Amino acid sequence: MRNIAIVTDSTSDLPRNVYEGYDLSVVPLSVVFGDKTYIDDGIDIKEDDFYKMMESSTEMPKASQPTPGDFINTYSKLTKQGKEIISIHISKKLSGTINSAELAAGQFEKGKIEVIDSEVVHMSCGFMALKAAKMATEGNKKEVIIKELSSFRNKVNSFFIPKSLDNLIKGGRINKIKGKLATFLEIKPILTLKDGEVALYKNSRTWTLAKKEILNSMEGIIKDSRKLTVSIGDVANSEGADEMEQNIKERFNPSQIIKVKIGIVVGSHLGIGGLGITFFEE
Repeated sequence: MRNIAIVTDSTSDLPRNVYEGYDLSVVPLSVVFGDKTYIDDGIDIKEDDFYKMMESSTEMPKASQPTPGDFINTYSKLTKQGKEIISIHISKKLSGTINSAELAAGQFEKGKIEVIDSEVVHMSCGFMALKAAKMATEGNKKEVIIKELSSFRNKVNSFFIPKSLDNLIKGGRINKIKGKLATFLEIKPILTLKDGEVALYKNSRTWTLAKKEILNSMEGIIKDSRKLTVSIGDVANSEGADEMEQNIKERFNPSQIIKVKIGIVVGSHLGIGGLGITFFEE
């Protein structure tokens, strides 16, 4: 009997078809936009429908973390099935989600639930959760999985290219002065994740050059493309994602490419048209 369950949150942006068959649960965040609250699960509202509303509004959507009660509901169902839990979440520097998870875990028997700060977001967190779920299915002990996750996190690389810095500035993810200067100069930054936060990786002069620079940077990192898994996420930019997929196939021929619709929490910050590339080698 499988006795370890994995829990993550919706900012991991894991497509449902990727984790079907694994004991992996996703606790959704929400987004407050206008006078309504939308659940970040791809069901309450489709991502592209939300982005159409966002595109026609000057208002910045506000993310809302799950409550401890949301986690308690999920943890209760799993522990009643005799499961131990590894709960892997968005960086605590980006969201209070992990605080809710820790408060909820404190309501259960000590040692039953291990809450892990992934120190990342989007598919970097998603790949960590998926790795844990696969290891649990293979019968690995909780301690072994947790130790492996620490090592695996360092293998995962991520790049983000926003078409506009407006939402990243409004959401406090980029210094306003630097952000406004980059916008004025029409610089297209390539962003990454460092020390639990969004960080500048490189600047590029145009959108086209930024996409090329990502491919060049990937080439400098990848050692064996036969072991390469890549996810391509987009914020209402399926054409851009398709183009990037084709370029990655031609250049690297990875063992797996996963297409991802970036969820409304991450997408609200990255902004319309943004792309996210996440990759690792097994």
